[in-house]
Amino acid sequence: MHDIIIVGAGPAGASAAIFAAKAGKKVLVVDSDQSVTKRAWVVNHYGVMETSGPDLLETGKKQAAQFGAEFAAGKVTGLSREEDGVSVKTEDASYRAQHVILATGFLTDLAEAAGLETIPGTEPRVKTIFKTDAQGKTNVSGVWAAGTCAGVSVHTIITAGDGAKVAINVISELNGERYVDHDVLKA
Repeated sequence: MHDIIIVGAGPAGASAAIFAAKAGKKVLVVDSDQSVTKRAWVVNHYGVMETSGPDLLETGKKQAAQFGAEFAAGKVTGLSREEDGVSVKTEDASYRAQHVILATGFLTDLAEAAGLETIPGTEPRVKTIFKTDAQGKTNVSGVWAAGTCAGVSVHTIITAGDGAKVAINVISELNGERYVDHDVLKA
């Protein structure tokens, strides 16, 4: 069983994976390679002069992998709460974790079958989002949402930040105390 499964490896999902894996959690990222960031040209991302969406996605995955995050290709077709965690099913496999972070961008098709509440989106072209609290929790215990599917702006820097925020909240819940991750320059 994983500590955290993240559905989606776009900016929100990869950012969540970086923080969770760096915190020593057993992390699996399940990705269907459908991120809209694949079509982006990014010149408004703090700390990056310019980059292509595909390069940004690849860098995010590499950062998460360097901290130990595992990746599986596939489209998630089912999500269900179980007594001791959450089950995630793809066309070819099934996985279990204590917590799941949905970072599915524009896609909320898992909602109805999984019993997740949705609300209308407020961003242009975003029809539906998962209903979450300020921490990123959905109405299903152990299931969280981050990024565009949770109602934040589609800008990569904002979805990445939201993915980090939700991961910090999940890590804090797993640890039983507030988790903080600050790196400092070595002398």
